[in-house]
Amino acid sequence: MFSTLLRPKMKQHASKFQFDLLVIGGGITGAGIALDAVTRGMSVLLVDMQDFAEGTSSRSTKLIHGGLRYLKQMELKIVAETGRERKIVYENAPHVTEPERMLLPFHKGGTFGPFMTSAGLAMYDRLAGVEKSERRTMLSPEETLRLEPLLNREGLLGGGHYVEYRTDDARLTLEVLKKAAEKGALCLNHCKAEAFIYDREGKVVGAHVRDKLDNSRFRAEAEHVVNAAGPWVDEVRELDDVSNGKHLRLSKGVHIVISQSRFPLRQAVYFDSPDGRMIFAIPRDGKAYVGTTDTFYDGDPAKAAATEEDVEYLLKAANSMFPGVRLVRNDVESTWAGVRPLIHAEGKNPSEISRKDEIWESPSGLLTMAGGKLTGYRKMAEDAVDRIVRRYNGGTFGPCITRNLRLSGGDFDDPDHLENFIRGKANEAELYGLTYEDGLEIAGFYGTNADLVFRFAHAAGDGAGLSAAVRGRILYAIHAEMAATPADFLVRRTGWMFFDAGRVQEEGSKVAAYMADLLSLSSEEKVKMLDELDLAIGQTAGLQGG
Repeated sequence: MFSTLLRPKMKQHASKFQFDLLVIGGGITGAGIALDAVTRGMSVLLVDMQDFAEGTSSRSTKLIHGGLRYLKQMELKIVAETGRERKIVYENAPHVTEPERMLLPFHKGGTFGPFMTSAGLAMYDRLAGVEKSERRTMLSPEETLRLEPLLNREGLLGGGHYVEYRTDDARLTLEVLKKAAEKGALCLNHCKAEAFIYDREGKVVGAHVRDKLDNSRFRAEAEHVVNAAGPWVDEVRELDDVSNGKHLRLSKGVHIVISQSRFPLRQAVYFDSPDGRMIFAIPRDGKAYVGTTDTFYDGDPAKAAATEEDVEYLLKAANSMFPGVRLVRNDVESTWAGVRPLIHAEGKNPSEISRKDEIWESPSGLLTMAGGKLTGYRKMAEDAVDRIVRRYNGGTFGPCITRNLRLSGGDFDDPDHLENFIRGKANEAELYGLTYEDGLEIAGFYGTNADLVFRFAHAAGDGAGLSAAVRGRILYAIHAEMAATPADFLVRRTGWMFFDAGRVQEEGSKVAAYMADLLSLSSEEKVKMLDELDLAIGQTAGLQGG
């Protein structure tokens, strides 16, 4: 069950059944835990007070990377572990993860020099177990400029070329959740755990949950509870116990999106800004995005947005590395901001705080997942579920199997088969009344779930001022991906809010009207839906003051 239309039935089931595990938080960490646990034989309920991936897990740099920057901090374990996890994520979900050659230029007086870059990348390859074909190569200034002619030529000493993996973080989270649901996990978005339930010994055995869409409430009982609420883990802990003396320190990261007609970036580049912070510039689907900032954040994580100061900082950094482009504020089509849930370290600035993860256990037995990175989600989940299995003191549940488990849409024997699959499906698209181009886009985006999207598009009929392909994607998002609002669809099911802002401006209200009809919403619910869409558009426009 993973359909918005089945929410009443899902809530009824959630209230009547005692689960082995309740997971609070539907970002990548909670999703990974739900999948790991259910595939070991546990009964699992997951709830998230927002949409799935609405927090940090849709607002990262959208890279599955080993964290080259952490070599500078000698965080060798993080580099090794996450570096090795990159390939696993790619092999299990090649339709949402792909190898991305990254260029690390070094300039006279910059953070990285030729020797440090070469040694660092060599160590990176070794720690991460990088295959020979993907290991780093060192480039002369001329070779570096051939890869990316826009680079600042002044003082350029060369570059390092190495492999990372690009992803769609929200889509990756959804594919993990869809696989968990396929295996039997019950996953509910827009449902907030408001208070814990305890047994006579003071052990946490569930939570009182409120559905924020219709304000209904239900009681969710479970043998074990994991707090995987990302930036909100301390808020959830306050419902229970925070006596271990540890807490999070939130750091805000901002990205800006620019059309490649203004910023014709050929090659992903990882570079140091004038103040020494590291920045990514990455081409994607006719756009180039630049980020990230790294500043402490004390506000509501749900309301994190780019300020004009953030945008100007990134424009200045981009213009320093790519001086011929001369980017200005009007070139920025959209922005996004997210907060990193870092484990507090006294006296350190945001860039210096480790991205390591920890598991905290309260006297009630509540497990809290703190810190961590997108790339390491699967291993974090394995560690958490291992701890729960040990509580049972027996062989009730099996070992972790997610290392070789294909995610939803990723049912390929070999990732190299993806391109042939996409072309074949594009030819089939015309049988469903779609164009070849529609087929290419849908097959590349949904992987082996493309046929179901095609069928929805064929069944959608005409109307709503939207193409058959868009109507099919909306129907699929509602029936197979738990989309309940236009923002769910436009931000996290498609990414259009970030990478096709013009389309959102043109079709956003039509998407809202179509979804409202499909979901049989009242006039009041339609107004609320449109208000939430306007808020999401405002946040991505980066309109807050500095």
